[in-house]
Amino acid sequence: MDHSQAPVLDALAAYHRRGYLPFTPPGHKQGRGTDPRVRAVVGDDVFRSDVLATAGLDDRMSSGGVLERAQELMADAVGADHAFFSTCGSSLSVKSAMLSVAGPHEKLLVGRDAHKAVVAGLILAGIRPIWVEPQWDPELRLAHPPSAEAFERRLAEHPDARGALVTSPTPYGTSGDLAAITRVCHDRDVPLIVDEAWGAHLPFHPELPVWAMDAGADVCVTSVHKMGSGLEQSSVFHLQGDRVDPDVLSAREDLLGTTSPSVLVYAALDGWRRQMVEQGRDLLQAALDLARSVRAEIDGIEGMRVHGEADFIGPDRAAEMDPLQIIVDIEALGVTGYSAADWLREHHRINLHVSDQRRISAQLSYADDEESARPLLEAFRHLSREAERGNEALDPAGEVQVPTPDDLRLELVHLPRDAFFGRTEQVPVEQAAGRVVAEMLTPYPPGIPAALPGERLNAAVLDYLRTGVKAGMVIPDAADSKLESVRVYREP
Repeated sequence: MDHSQAPVLDALAAYHRRGYLPFTPPGHKQGRGTDPRVRAVVGDDVFRSDVLATAGLDDRMSSGGVLERAQELMADAVGADHAFFSTCGSSLSVKSAMLSVAGPHEKLLVGRDAHKAVVAGLILAGIRPIWVEPQWDPELRLAHPPSAEAFERRLAEHPDARGALVTSPTPYGTSGDLAAITRVCHDRDVPLIVDEAWGAHLPFHPELPVWAMDAGADVCVTSVHKMGSGLEQSSVFHLQGDRVDPDVLSAREDLLGTTSPSVLVYAALDGWRRQMVEQGRDLLQAALDLARSVRAEIDGIEGMRVHGEADFIGPDRAAEMDPLQIIVDIEALGVTGYSAADWLREHHRINLHVSDQRRISAQLSYADDEESARPLLEAFRHLSREAERGNEALDPAGEVQVPTPDDLRLELVHLPRDAFFGRTEQVPVEQAAGRVVAEMLTPYPPGIPAALPGERLNAAVLDYLRTGVKAGMVIPDAADSKLESVRVYREP
C-alpha cells in the first residue's frame, strides 16, 4: 500500500481548503465561539480542526471511506489483518477485545498483573477471571508477565476457558514469551489477547521486544499516546486470524465507544503511522542509542542502579525488555520513589513515569534527544546529593510493607461484577480483613489493582496499601483515597 497517504489528514486539509460552513456540532463552530482566553492557551488550530467525523470530515454516508482507508493502512503497516482506531484509549480497546472472546459467566484466563481497565471489563461483562500468576522476583519485589507454562497449567485446569489475556510489555518494560504463550493457547484453539498498551512502537525496530502480531497473537491492543506520537486517548487494536470475528470485535467496540469520536485523535494516529513507516526505524535507533548512554550515565550516579537485562531477563523472570523504559532502583539512597518523584517535580520540573516504594522510572521515546536528557541527568545527580546530605524533604514517611507473593494473592470468592454492583458498606480499614472488597484498590501508576471486587481482603494487603498511602502511594479509585475505610460487599 502507498504509505505516503494520510487519508484523515488529507480529508482534514480538504475540509479547510473547501471552506465548509458547519451548522452541526461541535458548538464552538471551529473556534469562533470559543472564549479567547481558552484559545490563547491551547491555540486556534485545535478548534479549527475539531470537526465531525461524519457530515464533516466525511459526508453523511461516509462514502469517502476516510477512516476505513486509514485503518487499512495501519493494519498493513504492522502486518495485521484488521486495525481499529479508538479515541477512548486502550481502556476501551481492551474491553472490546475481552467482550469479543467471552461473555457473562464465561471463563477468561487473565494474568493477575492486568491493568485496572481489564478488571473494569470483567465487571462490565460479568466474565469469570481465571487468574494466571505473574513471575515474581522476590528480591526486587517486582512482577513480570506470566510464563507459557503457567498459562498451560491453567488451561489444563479450565479447558472450558474461552480465551486468554496477557499484559506485555508491563509498565516496567518487561515482556513475556508471547510466541510460546500463543502456541499454548492455539494448541487448544483458544484466542490470545495481548494488552500491549506500552508497545505501539514495537513493530518498527528489530531490537525491541517481539510484536504481538509477529508472535501470532489473535488480538493486541496498543496505546499510541504512550510510546508513539498520538494524542492522549489514542489507541489502536489489531486483529489477525479467524479465532475472533472482526464483525464481532467491531460491534463490541461500537457498543462501548463514543458516537462522537475526535477527528484530532484520528488525524494524529494517521500521521503517526505514516511517520513510522517512512522514518520509524531511524527514529527508534536514535532513541535506543540515547537510552544506552542515559542508562550508563544514571548507573554511575551514587545510590542509583539502572535495571537491565541481568536483573529482568532469565528463568522465572521476563523474556525480553524494552530499553526505552529506564527503571532506576534508588533503595540505596534511603528514599522512596514517591518522595523522589515529588521532589524532582518540585525542584526540577521533571515529571517521571512510574514510581514505587523503591524505584523511579523515566520513559524515553524517539522524541527525546541529548537536549531533553541533559536536565534529567542533572536532576538525578542533584537528587543523589540531596539524599546523601539528608534532605528532610526526601525523608521516607515509613517503610512500605510489601507482601510476599502468597499474601498478595487474594481469594476470588464472588464475580467482580456481583461484588461491585451488589449491596455494599463502608467499614473502617481495621475491620476490613476477611471481608470481600467491592471496589478496586489500585496503586497508580502503574494501575494494577492490589485488590479487586470479589476478592477477600487479608491483613497483609491492607497493611501494604496503608503503609503505601502513608509513604506517598496514590490509590485514586478507592472511595476513601486515604484508606481509612474500605468499601466491602455485604455477603448474603
